[in-house]
Amino acid sequence: MPPTSASARGCAANLRGPIRISTGRRRTGAGPSTPAAPAPSRKHETDGILDATRALVLAEGPRAASVAAIAQASGAPAGTLYHRFGNRNGILTAAWLRALERFQTRAMAAAAGTALESAVAMAVAAIGFMRELPEDARLLLTIRPGDLLDGKPDAAFEQTLAAMNAPLQERVRSLADELYGSTDPRSVDAVARAVADLPYAVVRRHARDDPIPAWLEDDVAAAVRALLRAYRASA
Repeated sequence: MPPTSASARGCAANLRGPIRISTGRRRTGAGPSTPAAPAPSRKHETDGILDATRALVLAEGPRAASVAAIAQASGAPAGTLYHRFGNRNGILTAAWLRALERFQTRAMAAAAGTALESAVAMAVAAIGFMRELPEDARLLLTIRPGDLLDGKPDAAFEQTLAAMNAPLQERVRSLADELYGSTDPRSVDAVARAVADLPYAVVRRHARDDPIPAWLEDDVAAAVRALLRAYRASA
């Protein structure tokens, strides 16, 4: 069954880590109050479960990632998985969206003193993501959400994905305006080719390299500058 809207929202919440609720009781009457005791950490942390899920999907394919298999790989009881994620789709969605969030965080944080160099930094961030988190990079590159799930992604997933992608799309539009003084479709596409399509192709080519070439960031930066300058000259 496809994930319910509630489970999709739960997956997005799980990306932000466990919610800790104080269990201390408020004292009444005179005298200083006793500080609330910190809540104990979860025995099976969300990141550990999602790491195990990711490893299982990459090693054996999405169909191998049943709740029972994820429970065995992560050490978390199946009941914990159902309570936290709702169902199998919820676990796999959370693993995929976590990888996307990690990439987008790095891309959005990339900046420099000029629009051109900010665009270069944004493209190079994809290479840094692959270098730092190769398993997440491979998950995003090789597995589509529709391949992961029982049924098609539901409306809640699509809404979550659109909301996550919106800041990057706006950043590309902003760079087009700064670089070319226009946000017409051609100018925006020129920036997207340089900061998204080019690094995506490079990451796909080198995602399984060990080691990843040390010169890759420099070469991607040079290629992005050339693309953006070439469009400016031809526009």
